[in-house]
Amino acid sequence: MNVTVVLIPALPLIASFITLIFGKRYFKDKAHVLPVLSLFGSFILSLFVLYDVIQGRTYNFDLYSWLVAGSLKVGLGFQVDPLSAMMCAMVTSLSFLIHVYSIGYMHGDPGYYRFFSYISLFTFSMLMLVLGNNLAQLFLGWELVGLCSYLLIGFWYEKRSAANAAIKAFVVNRVGDFGFALGIFMVFYYLGTLYYTEIFEKLPSIKTAYIEILGYEVYVPFLIAFLLFCGAMGKSAQFPLHVWLPDAMEGPTPVSALIHAATMVTAGVFMVSRLSPLYVMSDEAMAMVAFVGAFTCFMAATIAPTQFDIKRVIAYSTLSQLGYMFMACGVGAFSAGMFHLFTHAYFKALLFLGAGSVIHAMHHAPDPNDIRYMGGLKKYMPITYATFLIASLSISGIPGLAGFFSKDEILAMAYFSPYPWGKAIWLIGLIVAGFTAFYTFRIFFKAFHGEFRGRSYLHGKEPHESPKVMTIPLILISIGAIFSGWLGIPESLGGGAHFQKFLEQVVYHHEVEITDHTLEYGLMVLSVVAGLIGISLAYLIYVKNPRLETLFSSNFKKLYKFLYNKWYFDELYHYVFVVPTFFLARTFVNLIVDTFVIDQTVNGSAKATTSFGSLLQRIHNGIINYYLWGIILGLILYFVVYYYLS
Repeated sequence: MNVTVVLIPALPLIASFITLIFGKRYFKDKAHVLPVLSLFGSFILSLFVLYDVIQGRTYNFDLYSWLVAGSLKVGLGFQVDPLSAMMCAMVTSLSFLIHVYSIGYMHGDPGYYRFFSYISLFTFSMLMLVLGNNLAQLFLGWELVGLCSYLLIGFWYEKRSAANAAIKAFVVNRVGDFGFALGIFMVFYYLGTLYYTEIFEKLPSIKTAYIEILGYEVYVPFLIAFLLFCGAMGKSAQFPLHVWLPDAMEGPTPVSALIHAATMVTAGVFMVSRLSPLYVMSDEAMAMVAFVGAFTCFMAATIAPTQFDIKRVIAYSTLSQLGYMFMACGVGAFSAGMFHLFTHAYFKALLFLGAGSVIHAMHHAPDPNDIRYMGGLKKYMPITYATFLIASLSISGIPGLAGFFSKDEILAMAYFSPYPWGKAIWLIGLIVAGFTAFYTFRIFFKAFHGEFRGRSYLHGKEPHESPKVMTIPLILISIGAIFSGWLGIPESLGGGAHFQKFLEQVVYHHEVEITDHTLEYGLMVLSVVAGLIGISLAYLIYVKNPRLETLFSSNFKKLYKFLYNKWYFDELYHYVFVVPTFFLARTFVNLIVDTFVIDQTVNGSAKATTSFGSLLQRIHNGIINYYLWGIILGLILYFVVYYYLS
């Protein structure tokens, strides 16, 4: 079985390298074959591994040790347990289907081979992240998925906006990853190991540990948790490091679906859940996770209804749903957060791929992403319409679909949480549930209902459904958007909460005993009502009476402008960080480096060398008497120095 585990990430890595090296010359428009086959193989192997774990077998082994220095040991290792097996199955299944979808979406692109190489490399990186048995390997996978994200956001690098978005994502993530690296250093300093199992065994040794920073006593578990969470804020795009994700939509839509919705951005939630025994040692750390998630969740939900780029609206939805997951972790419901991560991967990937199908049909429009050019696509794209509707209903928390079960689990666990901030988190989650349904159905109604508004840009042609290589993955992923939530039906609804119990073997969970089932049912009804209100408002405004569209923007101009400009975070960061950094850099380069280092040191040394050469030139004039006098003076100097030194 060890060989099987190793092959899961190895297959896409091999496919990536072969495609990158030989794809342009030999594979050309068939460059997708090897990556797709490798991902299918990894998916099948993941199912075998998942079955083994369900049967109670787990694995923890090092393939080899690649760094041993004193007490530090870093190995290339694998830990297969319920958490990593679940993530592995989810990553490979979605990656395989998105690879297939990309065959149609990226057809004819000059960088076709490069795209499939990058996206396969990403899958390898994500699998190494979730399968690793130590923090060093987690960090290796963490940085590799960041590299792949950079390459894929800037895939169309000839577009200035795409190149800038890639740089922005890279720089913002470096800020979070600096804190993440410091957190790993502190884990090793205090616990002497980077392996998960050993970390958990040694955690009691720092239960009373404090460190003095600037005259303040800081609780060590909180400090480690905070530093590690800095990495999660960057990778999972949480406030204040959230600004890169909406701009990342400059990359191809399959990238948005796989990397920036379903897998990479959930790495932070995975990390917090994996290290849940550390986080629950500090109430302050739990509160930090909960309220950062809650603020991000609410902020993104208020921005999304004002945007017109279909992918950016879904990107803000991703920010909001990631906030939901952190809210769950912050109230001690780590398994509920991971359950929402699992269901969210399917319905959010479906939303993005559905948006990609629409963009594919609207490619003649001045801006194919702008929902103002769409409308009436229902009759032209029935499969995309149906699958997008399923995804929209799922994320809105409509009963029977995946999103209902995972979102309800988070809200229930928050309300009944032993932490004092639980009910505040529940209230924020309930409000955001209404927002989510509203802005999701806003793009649904704007794109698929009403009159088609892009006819003048199609030159007499009609929009058409995407090819089967794109629609079949949509249909298959929609099955996950419906049924993935059925794995965790709560006991109050006649289920066994199997998903949560499966994960509770390896992640921390508070024993929350819900005795008042009437109240629990009431909370479920409230969350469903919030979703239905959001859908109804969207229908009223964007289908029934479109004149109401401008009601908010006309009567609350300043608030609308504030939300439309994304709370001005980009502008704030630009003036607080970017402008001063460029000013200092230019000042440093022009005044210090150029004037003093280059002019004085480099040019000065050149002048000194020239002067010394001129002096030697005078001595070497070809007159033998000068040379004899030089020899005599040299001998005299030698004997004088020798006499005094002896």
